[in-house]
Amino acid sequence: MAARRPRPRTPGHRSCRGRAVVERLPDGTEHRTGIWYANQKARRDKLDANQLRALAELGVDWAS
Repeated sequence: MAARRPRPRTPGHRSCRGRAVVERLPDGTEHRTGIWYANQKARRDKLDANQLRALAELGVDWAS
């Protein structure tokens, strides 16, 4: 079987590696950051200017 090549990075995809990213928050709860990120990107045409500005300030390329 041939070795899998790494997927190329796409513009605007620098803050999350994939939908499987799960972060443990300081209070002990877990947040599925990868799914949240993918949802925001998929619904970006429905986000208002304040939401897009907040994402851009966090470094999300596609929100600027």
